[in-house]
This record gives sequence, C-alpha cells and structure tokens, in this order.
Amino acid sequence: MKLTTRTLAGAALVAAIATGVCAARPASAAGPTIGVDLPLLTSPFWQAYNNYIVKDAKAEGIDLLAPVNSNYDTAQQITDMRALINNGAKGIITTPVDSAAVSTALNEAAAKGVAVVATDVAPSVGKVFMVVRADNRAYGEKACKFIGDTVKTGKVVQIMGDLASVNGRDRSEAFRDCIKGYPGITLFEIPTGWKADVAAAGLDSLLTANPDIKGIYMQAGGAFLAPTLQTLKRKQALHPAGEPGHIVVVSNDGIAQEYDAIRKGYIDATVSQPADLYAKYGLFYVHAALAGQTFKVGPTDHDSKIVEVAGGNLEDELAAPLVTKANVDDKSLWGNQL
Repeated sequence: MKLTTRTLAGAALVAAIATGVCAARPASAAGPTIGVDLPLLTSPFWQAYNNYIVKDAKAEGIDLLAPVNSNYDTAQQITDMRALINNGAKGIITTPVDSAAVSTALNEAAAKGVAVVATDVAPSVGKVFMVVRADNRAYGEKACKFIGDTVKTGKVVQIMGDLASVNGRDRSEAFRDCIKGYPGITLFEIPTGWKADVAAAGLDSLLTANPDIKGIYMQAGGAFLAPTLQTLKRKQALHPAGEPGHIVVVSNDGIAQEYDAIRKGYIDATVSQPADLYAKYGLFYVHAALAGQTFKVGPTDHDSKIVEVAGGNLEDELAAPLVTKANVDDKSLWGNQL
C-alpha cells in the first residue's frame, strides 16, 4: 500500500551541502517511489521518527510506500527490504538491525539499482549511499563524563543495547573506555539486545546484589526508561535528584518522556538523538542519490560533518546535544515539539 503524496511539484526542496557547495534537491510530481524500513515501532523514539518521515514526505510531495516495521528481527528486515524493492521502491531508507547481516539486503538493492540510505545505525558490511547518524561514541563519552564527574566513586552500571548493532558497540565501548579515567568507579554491564524486559530483569538482579549502585547509563531511553524507573521504584531506590539515595541516571534518545523524568529529578540527563533530522536528511540523501549527486568528507551547512566510516561509506554526523535540567525546556529540542 502506498502513502502517495504528489502535491509540491516544482517546489524548491532542502538544499544539500558537500564541502561548502549547495545543490537543490530535484522534485517531481511523479518522482521515484521511496520505501522506509523501520527497526521497530514500540519505542517512542521510533514512533516519533516514523511520524516525522511520513509528515516530511507528504510536505515534500514524495511518493512514499507505507513504512514497514521489522520489529527488530534481522530476517524480517531483509524480507521487508526485498518486498519494498518488489513493490517498486527506487530508494530505501533503512535502519539496520544487525550491522553486518543487513549486507544481504544491501547487496540485493545494489544489484537492482536501488539507492539505500541508512539512518541512526551504520552497516559494518555493505554499501549505502549515505549514513545519517550522530556520533554514538560521543553518546557513551558524554554519559560517562556526566556520571563520573557527579558520583566520582562507587558502583555504576551501563544498560547496553544490542552488540550486533554498531550503535550498541560504539556506546558500550566508549562508556567503558571513558570510565577507566575514574579509578574509583566499579563498572557493571547488562547486555539487553535492546529488550526492555531483559533490562528490567538484569537491573533487578544487580540491585539485589548491589543496593549501593550510584549511577546508571541507559543506552536507549525509548526502550529502557520505563522499565528502569519501575525497577528502581520497586526496589525503593527511586529518589529525585537532591534527595539522599538518588542514583544518577543518564540516557540516550531525547524523547518527551525522558524530559519529563528530568524535570521530576528521576533522571539527570539524556543525549538527544535528532529523530526529526534523521527523517529530514534520510529523505534528502535518498533523493540526492537518485539524482546522481555526490558528496565528500567535510563540513555541511547544517552544523554537522561528513566523515568516512566502515566499508568506505560516508556518514553525515548530526549534532546530538546533552540535555539536563538546565536546558530541558529548550523549545528547539525535537522532544519538546511533539
């Protein structure tokens, strides 16, 4: 089924930048069909991203196939991408579930001349036209420095994502490497595969054995915020910032629920992943690919930089600010615009 929106023929669309040179995105009332492959839709982050990409496609007159959801299943993602190709997609925006296994779908797309842009997660094997992502190592480092500088000594846990994803690996490795700079901190880790129930069970067990945990790093607020707060409450360990026994919690995503938790003092900070910009520039780059545009390493005109990553792919690294109580009400944050 298509979400077909062809209303802005001839309009000037988003401008691209490749080391300082702008190029207008081509627009057509009967432009190429674009497919969107979502990793899951149970997370508020991915629900927001889906809403943005559908809204932006409609505003720009893009012929968009109805987004498909692989529900964080690698085999299903490959099947879904194959179906998008068979349904006429000339370009696909995907978020790899498994950074290596997605190469099967990428190779099939390349063989049929279908342009692919990856958002949020980079493939470690296979070619895409562009990766639209933020620096995930910086996520782990920002969380580490906030927690380390605040607690200084004691026990800290990181609730990890899926290590089959380059995002999970980058955040985990960066946090682990950074925390070594705080010799008074003991690190515990909970591998979860981005699964909320696994996170809750792991944290429950860890708190039972270590009731003196002082800090928690959650690699995805959309998946882990609710189960983490519920577990802390059940263990009588949920104390607002400033009160005795408060556990310093830093998250990733930038969803409205995290901001509410910051305002209440239940968590201390989050790194805002730009769901709105993932959608915007995912659409931009897939059109650029189909128009034959090329890009190279260097700064962009939207406060980011293009870098070369695994397999010779290019990645547009978008800004991802740390959000604390000091700036949680900033209206420019996408989580405050929903």
